Parts: sequence; structure tokens; C-alpha cells
Amino acid sequence: MGSGASLLLLGCTQLPAETSPSATATQRLRATLVSDTSGYEIAPPRDPNGINTYYMGRQIAHVMGHEGSGWLERSGRRQEEGTDILIKELKLKPTDVVADIGAGTGFFSFQLAKRVPKGQVLAVDIQPEMIASLQASRRRLNAPNVRPVLGTSTNPTLPADSVDLVLIVDAYHEFDRPREMGRAIRRALRPGTGRLALVEYRAEDPNVPIKRIHKMSVEQARKEMAAIGLEFVESIETLPQQHLLLFRRPN
Repeated sequence: MGSGASLLLLGCTQLPAETSPSATATQRLRATLVSDTSGYEIAPPRDPNGINTYYMGRQIAHVMGHEGSGWLERSGRRQEEGTDILIKELKLKPTDVVADIGAGTGFFSFQLAKRVPKGQVLAVDIQPEMIASLQASRRRLNAPNVRPVLGTSTNPTLPADSVDLVLIVDAYHEFDRPREMGRAIRRALRPGTGRLALVEYRAEDPNVPIKRIHKMSVEQARKEMAAIGLEFVESIETLPQQHLLLFRRPN
């Protein structure tokens, strides 16, 4: 296995150690699901790199915390993930409003900003430490059309009907409330034209050197996006190791 593969394996081990949920914590989580149980199940973790919540049969992975931000900015990422190809495939217009959800350090946000000089990039993250990093980079790079946005695990806090493209790269599988977050994303997209670009490592390919819980199949992604009312547009398979799945908000 080459150095790039080794990096990939290392990157997805930078996660918190699995801890057994307390009875009280489990009871609280069960209580929150009483009024909204569609798709969710609480069960012991099959994979120690995931939490005890399952959505539509898929175990949700642990979030990589801000302590692992170096993984997002690693020197080989452009080549390993074909990030230049990804940005080109998005076919952005100069005036587009783009939401980079799970923006982290802004690896994509600041590249996207150059593609939408008359538009805006909303760099969304739920960790205040990442927002602080984004603010600092925004000043350092003089990127006024990047706006850091502090979201929550259920809402990216974006204006309704305002976003042309939502980009989620290797983060959706870590959302602990994917249905609620997905519905909020759908509301933020422009009706009829707003697109979601979902990028996840290919679960169908055993040669992709990423732990299974950090991968997603096209079938699973389509099932979960259909559940929140997004229409499948196409699967673009030009990236070295990831699916680029495009969905659209209908009118």
C-alpha cells in the first residue's frame, strides 16, 4: 500500500475512542426520538468508530473533531481526492451562493470563493473552533465573499430558498441527526434549481483504503436523500475514490 493510502487510513483513525453510553444518556436520546422516530434506531455500536445511533440501517460515524484539522489540510489531499476535478464538476456560475457544510478549515470554501466572485460561500460548521479558524483564514486570504456560519447538528442556519448549491464533502456520514439536517438543507435550496453535491468514499469499492463506516454507497445515499424530498440527478464517478452525487430540490 502506497504512502497516499497510508495517509487515508491514518486520517480516519483520528476519532474519539468509543465509550459506552450511560443509561441516563441513552434514556435522554430515546426520549428525543419518541416524537420523531422515522428512520432512527438506537442499538449497541457494531463498529467502535461509530455511535449507537443508526439511520435507515446505517450506523452513524463519530465526528472528527477540530483536533484532527490537520487531516483536512494534508499536502496530498488534492491528488488523493481529485479536488480540482470535483470543483470543476460542480459547474458553478460566478453569481452562485454556495453552502459548504462541514466546512472545517475551509479547504473547499476558499477555493469555491474564487469560482463565485460575484456570489458568496457560506462556510458552515458546528464547532466554534472551526468557525474561529475560518474567520482567521478569511482575513488572511482577503476573501470577503466567504462567510463563516455556526450551525447546529440539526440546522445549518441558512436562509430559506437562498442557496444554489450545497456541498458536503466526507461529512454527511457523521451527521448525528441526518434527517433533520437534511430537511433544513432542503429548505435552504432554491426551489427547482438548488442542488446538493454529496461527496462520500465509495462503499462499493473494497480497494478504497477507508474504514467501512466512513464510506457510503450510491444506493444508501439515494435512499436517504429521497426521504427528505430531494431528487436524484446523477452520479459522477470521475473522482479517484469518492462518489460525487448530485441531487435537486424540486419545485
